[in-house]
Amino acid sequence: MTEQHTSTKQDILEYLLKQGQATAQDLATRLDISPQAIRRHLKDLQAEGLIVYQSVSSGNGRPQHIYHLSPKGRDRFPNQYDRFVLSFLDTLVENLGYEQAGQMLHQHWQKKSIDYREKLGTGVLLDRVARLVELRRQEGYMADYHAVDEQNDKFILTEHNCAISQVAASFPAVCGHELEMFAAALADCQVERTHWIVDGEHQCGYLISMTNN
Repeated sequence: MTEQHTSTKQDILEYLLKQGQATAQDLATRLDISPQAIRRHLKDLQAEGLIVYQSVSSGNGRPQHIYHLSPKGRDRFPNQYDRFVLSFLDTLVENLGYEQAGQMLHQHWQKKSIDYREKLGTGVLLDRVARLVELRRQEGYMADYHAVDEQNDKFILTEHNCAISQVAASFPAVCGHELEMFAAALADCQVERTHWIVDGEHQCGYLISMTNN
């Protein structure tokens, strides 16, 4: 496989991760590649089990294929913490019980929120959100953000993958702790969850807004 083909296939996987789904024409337009070349890449990715598609009737002509990542495709993106943390939590539950293990997990996230708050500081919200996104990327999340208004006092933080997806599936409380951590790290802001991978959506999203509006 050539380096160019590898890069193109990775671009396709990343686009599907961020957008959730796409047609061959969507991908061809976005990546500036011919539809024929895109279809060859899609065929290869499908053979590798990294993507799947649904046929949707468009009303005219043949049904359209809507492509999205398979579970195996999602696993190509960072989730390096899953196996160790899940095994560790299982051991805690076996020895301490679910409730006490949950308390210890909560204490861990409280400690992490203090670390985040120190690293983010108290500057303008735009700078803090940008720094938070960078911290999340360092931890294995494909994160980004965008402003909701022109005043730069409302932002959507999006995480297109979950670095602890298997942990979250077995211990969904960690997602609540993550939300609390963001709120504690941005103490002068309101943080609300807008999207949740655990609920079957293709990304996790958070609305961050200043509370003095």
